[in-house]
Amino acid sequence: MNFKIVVLFLVAIVAVGSASNPVPADCMNCICQVESNCALVGCVWDVNSYSCGPYQIKEPYYTDALLINPNLGSGWQSCTNQFACSEDTVQAYMTRYATYSRLGHNPTCEDFARIHNGGPNGFSNPATDGYWSKVSACLN
Repeated sequence: MNFKIVVLFLVAIVAVGSASNPVPADCMNCICQVESNCALVGCVWDVNSYSCGPYQIKEPYYTDALLINPNLGSGWQSCTNQFACSEDTVQAYMTRYATYSRLGHNPTCEDFARIHNGGPNGFSNPATDGYWSKVSACLN
């Protein structure tokens, strides 16, 4: 097989893998740590609604993620209270909202954290400053 073809094939695989999981592992871990200490905490009342699982995901967040990945388990509470499905939910949500076309730049962990905490426009919301400080401290 031609060397250039092999290289292009490997680059394509990396690009596809990156597109399906936009949030790097270290960033995911810190968001999880800030949200719940990465514990399966079930659902807890938080700011006028329930948040569930290690990433403390609210139902509308899960519903948005379903539009990107319709295979997210058997419902919001069931999915978000499992590590793998909860992570898949975050990745799908970020695939939808943490994009170059929305942000004007390649998304960073700061963007992912702020969007996770503040919704689709959390990346530009000063109310997410404190949350980003916690995630940033974890990264460092």
